[in-house]
Amino acid sequence: MSVRDLIPWSGNNGHQAPSLLRDDDRDPFLSLHREVNRLFDEAFRGFGSNFPSLTGRSGIGGGWPNVEVSDNEKEIKVTAEVPGLEEKDIEVLLNDGVLTLKGEKHSETEDKDRQFSERYYGRFERRIPLGAEVKEDNVDARFKNGVLTVTLPKSEQAQSQVKRIAIKS
Repeated sequence: MSVRDLIPWSGNNGHQAPSLLRDDDRDPFLSLHREVNRLFDEAFRGFGSNFPSLTGRSGIGGGWPNVEVSDNEKEIKVTAEVPGLEEKDIEVLLNDGVLTLKGEKHSETEDKDRQFSERYYGRFERRIPLGAEVKEDNVDARFKNGVLTVTLPKSEQAQSQVKRIAIKS
């Protein structure tokens, strides 16, 4: 047997050209496996952001609502996208160094005529550990155009604990 016989294609010797499909796209069992994992991820969405999904993410696409956390020397800012909600639908709590965003998103219509929906409705809760001591009396929460912004000023002690480390080449 020649080494050329082991190569799945070789120029114009009459051998078949390589397929553009990945092996798992051709294999119905791998395709089924991927689809079952996706279905289980969707089924476990309601368990909250701390429940690990089968794809390694947690909660609804990593947790709903989607948040952005920025941290500088003076404050921590948490921004959450909550489209379709109003101020009254969201509760912001701060307890023992953890910021909690919770609430409920309601459907605008009744379910009787709905045949298909990819939108998320129901209760949600996100817990965000802050990692620094904050001035609880000065925390500010603002809501505008479906975006919640919580500004948490750091305490003087937390600000003084920040130490810059020089990088040497």
